[in-house]
Amino acid sequence: MGAAPGGAARTGFIPAAAAGAVGYRLLEHATDAIVEVEAESAGEAFADAGRAVRDITLDAGSVAPSSERAVSAEGHDWRHLLFDWLEAVTFVLITEGFAVSSVDARLASPPPRGRVEGTVRGEPLDVARHGFKVEIKAPTFHEMEVDVGEGRVKMRFLLDL
Repeated sequence: MGAAPGGAARTGFIPAAAAGAVGYRLLEHATDAIVEVEAESAGEAFADAGRAVRDITLDAGSVAPSSERAVSAEGHDWRHLLFDWLEAVTFVLITEGFAVSSVDARLASPPPRGRVEGTVRGEPLDVARHGFKVEIKAPTFHEMEVDVGEGRVKMRFLLDL
């Protein structure tokens, strides 16, 4: 999990919502978003990845948690599980127009029959009121890394903006 291509610098560390979790950081990139996540568990890491998607897209502080939606992902390995999770959160936010205030996730089963289950809370998207920043086109496998160890999970992924 080194520096981004072209010597991109680490821009800001965003602490995780859960106690004991580490959080995520956004790395500088000219046209896309590169995110690094560090957490104590896979569930925390997936939740932080979802929060990064939210924070890149809108101002979470402006969103009321008035309703919730179930979000899930499946994958035969860690990279495909992360990709599917990022797609699922992006789909709810961008395609369904649901502004996300919070993201929770848990690892239901690890690969090779990997499954993540989660909940996003929020309300219908209002572009002006929710401080909409940028549309995420899609996650990519380019530069995607997932390192799962005892008591720690590290992820790195690129979002095409």
